[in-house]
Amino acid sequence: MELCELLGWLDETSFRPAPAASVDRLATFHDRDYIEELRAADQAGNVDRAVREHRNFGNLENPLFPGVFERAATAVGGSILAAELALEGRAVFHPAGGTHHGRRDRASGFCYFNDPVFAILALLQRGCSRVLYVDVDAHHCDGVQDAFDGDPRVLMVSIHESGRWPHTGAVGDRGAGSALNLPVPAGLNDSEFRCLVEEVVLPAGAAFAPDAVVITCGTDALAGDPLSRLALSNVALWDAVTAVGGLAVPAVVLGGGGYNPWTLARCWTGLWGRLAGRDIPGTLPTAARQLLAGLECDLVDEDDRRPEWFSTLADEPNSGPVRAAVRDLVATHDRGTNA
Repeated sequence: MELCELLGWLDETSFRPAPAASVDRLATFHDRDYIEELRAADQAGNVDRAVREHRNFGNLENPLFPGVFERAATAVGGSILAAELALEGRAVFHPAGGTHHGRRDRASGFCYFNDPVFAILALLQRGCSRVLYVDVDAHHCDGVQDAFDGDPRVLMVSIHESGRWPHTGAVGDRGAGSALNLPVPAGLNDSEFRCLVEEVVLPAGAAFAPDAVVITCGTDALAGDPLSRLALSNVALWDAVTAVGGLAVPAVVLGGGGYNPWTLARCWTGLWGRLAGRDIPGTLPTAARQLLAGLECDLVDEDDRRPEWFSTLADEPNSGPVRAAVRDLVATHDRGTNA
């Protein structure tokens, strides 16, 4: 948001603060006992062993920190608000959303609640009959897939790194018919990503004929992210989001994963610029460069920090050959469609 403000792209008329979802609203998907146990642990500042083991928070995967309940509930409230605003005929970006691993009764993968589920539910509850959910985070959206497994009103499409946690979303996993999983090889380049989007995602989405879309655009699929081995440029992600978003309005765009603060901030700033019809500058103004220079991350070694991360928004395209593993994904989808 600070980068958008420094570029003159964001003022008080362009955004709405996200409210925290109430316990009653959270309980329309999540188990009420789980909600109350997370809230109690946040208030107490600790969690007993039985609850930690049962609910999977208060550990390294899902740490207990001050304000965790409010943070998680606000992510949900923001996604609900984004859906409501999108229903006015807009594309709405909620970068603090995308907690797609959260389960009904436990935390998972830094996700305590599952805000994409609430964005989809809000659209369905307000009259949408078919919602397309597309997830391009490097990690499979297991929580969203399981939440709508077999629901004919929702088509879930996920492009994620093969063999990466949570180790779900195999190519043959269609759920009960409402999922399309595309696990991709390490080193995925822009050409391969574009191939999957154009030859699988967009045709499948168009055939589903959605009247709303929800997209999770995690930045951990970008080159330079320390927790994945994919190699996309941010321009490839922007192109995919705008293409998928063109399948239907309302459109809700959520954040997701991302563990390199420079690639994340640049990607989501440029994504907002694209959605808002702004021109992407060739170089950043001095104040924006200073902001990026002040960021720190112990997951990214100083020697691995690229100069362009501090001076530009748009990455250079990472084009390359489309490998057989990617072509096989396209062919597998074609066979499944024609079966």
